[in-house]
Amino acid sequence: MTDLERKIYRILYNMSRFRKNPSMEELKRKTGKDEASIRKAVKNLMSRNELEWDKEKQEWRFK
Repeated sequence: MTDLERKIYRILYNMSRFRKNPSMEELKRKTGKDEASIRKAVKNLMSRNELEWDKEKQEWRFK
């Protein structure tokens, strides 16, 4: 897991504990990265099954 992936994972995990999904703007502000880098990191996490989006509950699931 890269540093950016780890950072995004921790942000999503911590915010999901309070039932809040961060917006792209919040992720950009908290990571200091652009949208393309963030999307790529999230896709990498999802492809390795470390992160999953639950469409019914509209929340992240963590492995």
